[in-house]
Amino acid sequence: MSLGPDQPIASPPPRVAGVVVVGMSMAVWWPAFTLGAWGVFFFDQILTVWAAATAALIVVVFRHHEDRNRLGRAAALLLPTLWLVLAIAVDPGDDSLNVVIDVLGGSVAVLGIPATIWVLARIIWPEFGHDLPLRRRLVVAASVAAIAVVSYLLGVNHDAFLTCEAFTLSGNSEPPGCRPA
Repeated sequence: MSLGPDQPIASPPPRVAGVVVVGMSMAVWWPAFTLGAWGVFFFDQILTVWAAATAALIVVVFRHHEDRNRLGRAAALLLPTLWLVLAIAVDPGDDSLNVVIDVLGGSVAVLGIPATIWVLARIIWPEFGHDLPLRRRLVVAASVAAIAVVSYLLGVNHDAFLTCEAFTLSGNSEPPGCRPA
């Protein structure tokens, strides 16, 4: 059976799910590792999420296709901007609001990356959401969550397999408790 010029070729959902799992996992491992090793998210990770989410927001807003979840996606993609505006606007001496901003920033770092990739995947491959069974979507989410948890644990236990010199050579600061060479 051949497809005519007006018939798009759809990617098989398992292949699309694999691409999304790999993309999300590649994006989430470093923030999870840094949280484990240093106990914080680095500013560049959160700002990277902001840039990607803002770009995805532009795609969602200016896309001309019918999308019943458009407003929900736009609202989710605005969360990193909300964090950024609050981080700039709130007085550094306001401890109670700074705790909220820190929690929002951490959530943006961990959840914003996979959420942004998920939204982009749904835009690029609409069948990803419709033709992918719930069980496979749960496998995608569980796989990315497992990578994030293991990356965090690797960060917590970095001294078992990395030296202080490894961090220094890579251009990172030495995390607390690193093992000398």
